[in-house]
Amino acid sequence: MASSLVSLNLASRFQRTPVKVESMQTRRAFLSSLALAPLLRAAGRHKIVAVDAFHTPLLPTSRFGTSQFQDDFDPARRRWFGPFSQISGSVISRIRTDSGITGYGLGGGGGAGVYIVERHLRDLLLGVNPLNIELLWDQMHGSTSFYGRRGLGVMAVSGLDLALWDIAGKIAGVPVWQLAGGLTRPRTPVYFTSPNVETGLKLGCRAFKLPVDGVPQGREAMKAIVDQVARARNQIGPEADLMIDCLARFDVPFTLELAERLAEYRVRWIEEPIDPDDTEGYETLCAKVKGTLIASGEHEYTPFGFSDLLRHKAVQLAQPDISWSGGFTELRRIAALADRAGVPLVPHRGSSRFGIHFIAATPQCQLAESFGIGEKGNELMEALTSRFENGYAYPSEGPGFGVEITEALLKKVSVPV
Repeated sequence: MASSLVSLNLASRFQRTPVKVESMQTRRAFLSSLALAPLLRAAGRHKIVAVDAFHTPLLPTSRFGTSQFQDDFDPARRRWFGPFSQISGSVISRIRTDSGITGYGLGGGGGAGVYIVERHLRDLLLGVNPLNIELLWDQMHGSTSFYGRRGLGVMAVSGLDLALWDIAGKIAGVPVWQLAGGLTRPRTPVYFTSPNVETGLKLGCRAFKLPVDGVPQGREAMKAIVDQVARARNQIGPEADLMIDCLARFDVPFTLELAERLAEYRVRWIEEPIDPDDTEGYETLCAKVKGTLIASGEHEYTPFGFSDLLRHKAVQLAQPDISWSGGFTELRRIAALADRAGVPLVPHRGSSRFGIHFIAATPQCQLAESFGIGEKGNELMEALTSRFENGYAYPSEGPGFGVEITEALLKKVSVPV
């Protein structure tokens, strides 16, 4: 069970919520049970000596809209994500130790995320033991809580948390999936996120997610989405999984009618159909939509946010993003909560080198979202993408997450902040 991967301090952090996680282990018992004696013996011999971050857009901001608006009422205003969100706002965090080990993590928030790392969170990391990962997470989260309980603050912490896990794996000489309990499967099927399902078919994928954000509004949108899904189902055949991603553009009545009209095409889930903060709306959708799961969580943060969704029965498939929701530390806690509630977990950005380590060690994660697969990204995206073969993603076998980024590459792909 995923709950066995979470330390005891989770229970106290969530004691005021009705979501309970049982059968916890202490950190010492957890590490000892994995026979990570080398890591325990090395504790105390390492100290963080440098922390920095780089705004490294993996895709251009133009991929997510335009800031050139025709007038005050231009629908493009609602689709312009700006430079801080999605992967145009990707941030690489780098932590170095006095023993020459370097850890890399993927976070978010663009230049604003870099500013938080270098002007605030760096103060909490310099000079400390990088193996105290949970302690450092709690300190960083508490320190940013007055301005960063969601969004930028947690995105900045996420990248640093991943870098710490990367260091821990390198110190122990094992991949991160081994630190998290070992493999639950050697490979994971990838679902292909793209309007171009033909590319996914050629890559060997048997699950597909269609972004439907760019369609017109109103009744025209309804017809356009139904037509798009019908074409995709015809292309991929009756047995492949098919999902849609709405990027929070609709309301409850629209989504209810859409789900009904899509029923004949066997849509496995409808992702983020309404605003992420509309918990009541998601609760209504989960109660009324039949045969199709309501997915959410890509834009939710930490177990605090996910415990609210689970308590209100406002999510049927949870999608935390390992580079935004709090890093590897918090995804383990979120997985425990979802497991206890009987809710499947399919992390956003699953086939990145970071995400696939979590998925490989977590039994309830059965799919990995495509990341850098069949996309024209940049060299950094290639370095962060897990090994992919004929529809499956594979975790790396080397120490840490298997991420190595040269100084030259960072200089090439990063932008001034």
